[in-house]
Amino acid sequence: MRKLYLDIETLPAGEKNHEALKYLFEKKKINKNKKENCEKIGDFEQYLLSTSFDGAFGRILCIAYAIDNQPIECLCYDKDEARLLKEFWEIVSSISSPSYNPNYPDHGVQFIGHNVMDFDLRFIYQRSIVNKIKPAYDLSFARYRSYPIFDTMKEWIQWGQGNVGLEHIALALGIPTPKDGIDGSQVFDFYQQGKIPEIAKYCRRDVEATRAIYKRMTFGE
Repeated sequence: MRKLYLDIETLPAGEKNHEALKYLFEKKKINKNKKENCEKIGDFEQYLLSTSFDGAFGRILCIAYAIDNQPIECLCYDKDEARLLKEFWEIVSSISSPSYNPNYPDHGVQFIGHNVMDFDLRFIYQRSIVNKIKPAYDLSFARYRSYPIFDTMKEWIQWGQGNVGLEHIALALGIPTPKDGIDGSQVFDFYQQGKIPEIAKYCRRDVEATRAIYKRMTFGE
């Protein structure tokens, strides 16, 4: 079985989606006093920034990955998300095996990441649909299992309630923090300053920490 460790860094929606987002934002404002939509929604700029967590409109800047014990690589194409996704799925396909049972497809790849089930892989799938890039194959997102997706956050809390950060677990296990000098909340600021190489390095460090955590959690080498 091949292991694919991964992490992504995302950005808010690009300008081409601002018109659609303004429409959605105005609808949200109109409905904000209704019981089911009574939360504060802030201004449009805040709403726009929040799309970095939304696979419908946010964008992927880079995908860092490592196959088994190989060196960590990073796909990073600022202006060509479709190319990034196409290359990612080609990498997945290159290390996958044919599935012999269509009822229980198994392609011999375990996807490993932190909060990868609810965010990274889900975001990749959604952006693939938006960009018309077909995934290598349908990946099961069934919960309460560690294959084909091993989510270090879910496994750490044993599928309980709440979230725990990658840095929190790393430091508990004596693994160097990957957040030295930058964390996820600063990615867009770094991007606006043209510091894309720094973002890519940060993404690689997250993969490095994830691989180390996975090996500790599974009592591997």
